[in-house]
Amino acid sequence: MKKLLKTIKNFFKSIIIFIDKKIVVPITKIVLAVTSRFDRSGKKLENWLTKTNTLLFISLFLSVSIFIMIDQKILIFNDNTAEVLKSQPVNVIYNEEAYVVEGLPETVDITLIGSKTDLYIAKQTSSHDVTVDLSGLKPGTHKVNIKYTQNTGSIEYMVNPSVATVIIYPKVSETRTISVDILNQDSLDSKLVIDSVNYDTDKVVIKGAEHQLEQVAEVKALVDIKNIVDQVIGTATLKDVPLKAYDSDGNVVDVEIVPASIDVNLEIASPSKELPIKVIPNGEVSFGLAISSINLSETKVTVYGDSETLASLKYIPVEIDVTGLKEDKNFKVELTKPVGIKSLSLTNITVGVALGEISSRDLENVGITWENLGENYTVQGTSETATKITVNLKGVSSVINAISAEDVSAYIDLSGLGAGEYEVEVEVIGSDSRVTYTPKTKKVKIKIVEK
Repeated sequence: MKKLLKTIKNFFKSIIIFIDKKIVVPITKIVLAVTSRFDRSGKKLENWLTKTNTLLFISLFLSVSIFIMIDQKILIFNDNTAEVLKSQPVNVIYNEEAYVVEGLPETVDITLIGSKTDLYIAKQTSSHDVTVDLSGLKPGTHKVNIKYTQNTGSIEYMVNPSVATVIIYPKVSETRTISVDILNQDSLDSKLVIDSVNYDTDKVVIKGAEHQLEQVAEVKALVDIKNIVDQVIGTATLKDVPLKAYDSDGNVVDVEIVPASIDVNLEIASPSKELPIKVIPNGEVSFGLAISSINLSETKVTVYGDSETLASLKYIPVEIDVTGLKEDKNFKVELTKPVGIKSLSLTNITVGVALGEISSRDLENVGITWENLGENYTVQGTSETATKITVNLKGVSSVINAISAEDVSAYIDLSGLGAGEYEVEVEVIGSDSRVTYTPKTKKVKIKIVEK
């Protein structure tokens, strides 16, 4: 106790000496310098200030004032401070081959408390090890401590969060078939297509907790066309394309995939086909007139697309509106790419339509065919008109006179019909778009029987 009192006494004594030397003496000198310029009454003030008791009282007053300021935390002499290390990764120690762990935070925040010097040294340390040791724990739910290891013993620390509730599951595995999705296909040259996709393996092993594997709907490799450096005809190889597992909603499922990536070979080709351009007039020209000729600035176009789409195309349709047309006219028409076609060698053409006086002609004995009949049925006509009809042709005489029964198709649509007798509408189409085709028999009676 005496030692403590002596320490306190020496502390205040040192403060008084400091104040006397650094504050009282300089102030006294200033006051003396000022008062020396005035009358002799200044001598009284000088004598008062030079008295020992006066100096003691001034020193005591200043000491008490400084003590109060320190006590009220107006002045702070404590050098301790705090630093927060954000998002420090958590290292987990456990048997990764046998178990799956859920519930651990990926990162934590660490608050370091100490002197500025110690904190500076601690922050420069490259290692801030945050660990959770799960060694020896069995499958189930456990509450574990998150520990922080630091080399400076003079620093206090707090980890947030410091405790975690984890669930340990046995790790299981399954074999799955993978697929490949092509991304950014629009970035490929419009005359090129991905003809085929080949990869080094189509089977992978996924590992995780049982409930995680149940969520996996598919395992995919996402191949980005933008990663192909040279977009030319031939084989483009993309190395180490990562694999990801997805659930039925397209969300990524966090499971281990072995192997984690594959090599993908893309066969780049440029399939093309030359097709005729077919003009389809919409509407009816003015009364008493018909289209006598249709002339095109270009009659064929080369189309680029995948092989399957090209095989299904017979022509490129071009529609023009001739409603109320009274005289010859040229149409500027933009060519529209059919679905599945990436590029056309032409973007637009000019269609010249010439008119002439309308004529009419009946074309007899046009055979009727049927479409969309079930495989187990056949059709019987109930009368001669159910197998052959007369079709009225309208157009300029030179055009309609050149048309034969082989140029016209009449058909009935039997979609969804089973055994029984029906009255079905007749549809007629012709090869020449300048002509209007009208069946004189609108409906026919047929009988559908089982084979």
